[in-house]
This record gives sequence, C-alpha cells and structure tokens, in this order.
Amino acid sequence: MGTEQGIEAVLAAVGPRLRALRKQNGTTLPALSRATGISVSTLSRLESGQRRLTLELLLPLAKAYQVPLDELVGTPPTSDPRVLPRPFERDGMTVVPLTRRPGGLRSFKMIFPPGWPACTRELQTHEGYEWIYVLSGRLHLFLGEREVALTAGEVAEFDTHVPHAFSNPSPEAVEAISLFGPQGERLHVRARPAGSRARDGGLSPP
Repeated sequence: MGTEQGIEAVLAAVGPRLRALRKQNGTTLPALSRATGISVSTLSRLESGQRRLTLELLLPLAKAYQVPLDELVGTPPTSDPRVLPRPFERDGMTVVPLTRRPGGLRSFKMIFPPGWPACTRELQTHEGYEWIYVLSGRLHLFLGEREVALTAGEVAEFDTHVPHAFSNPSPEAVEAISLFGPQGERLHVRARPAGSRARDGGLSPP
C-alpha cells in the first residue's frame, strides 16, 4: 500500500473511531460540541466520514477525550511493544498514560502536586468502578461523607456512582496508579458536596 493510500485508510477509520470514543464516554453530540466548540453538524459529519479531519478539529477533540493525537487517529502500531508515555496536565495534576488503546481497560500514573487542589474540590460521580494504588505520599480520598487517608502501598476500590474526590494537602507530591475500564472513562458530572465528612486515618471499606 502506497503512502497516500495508507494516509487515506487512516483517515477513513477516524470517523468510526470518533463515534466509538464518544459512545464509550457516554457523551452526546451537543455535550461534545459544548466541550470542543465544534458545531454538532460538523461533529456528525466527522463521525460519518463526510467531513475531512483537520488539525484544527483534532486538537479540541483530543483534549476533550484526554487521548494523544496518534491514538485519536489510530496510527498503525509499530513492532516496538513499549508504551511511550505522553504526560498531560489535568486540573493541575500530571497524568501519565500507561496503556495505548483508547478503549478497554486503561491504566494511568497520576502525580498530585503538594497542596492539590488549590481550591475546594467538588465531589463528582460517573459510571463504573475505580481502583487506585498509592505509590508514594499520602492521598486523601473523599467518598460520600467519609474521608480516607491512603498511604504508600494501600489500595482503594469503590463504586464511582458514590460522590468522590481526591486531595493532597501535604507538602510532598503523591504518586498513584489508577485502573478503570470504558465505563470509568465517562465524563464527570458535578455532585453536591457532602455536608460533613468523617476522618479516617487508614484504609477502610466504603
């Protein structure tokens, strides 16, 4: 297959990939339009293959889905099995993707800076379950009305329908590994903060 044919094949597969990503995230076209600034009609034409993808359209879509550009367009894999992480920043923390595929089970390394977040963190909910393992530091998990302090080597798994949030009030950065599947990738929606939270110095079941 020639270079031009290869490029056309990649571009032809972008539409179905965009639709699949949107479905996995449980996002509607109007919601994606608000997040990217791209009109609903343009998004619909991109997914159906009636509109050619440009870098101007790719960048906001990659940002909305939190995936690298090469994952968004589905560039052909190489023989190198190593994952070459491309860190990105999200809400002031650094996120390092540890898997390459945009669907299925995904893994991320998350680095929470000291005193994160800088402002009050609202509890959030989304589909699925979350599994998080603390590599270093002390991470605070707010789960409903409970606050749990997770230290290095501790693991938490919880239903993400329960309002939750993380924070790092300590003067040192916290590093953690997070695993979740397609349901856990759905966009967060705001939940009303709990009126009170009970402090727990160790890991307790929710």
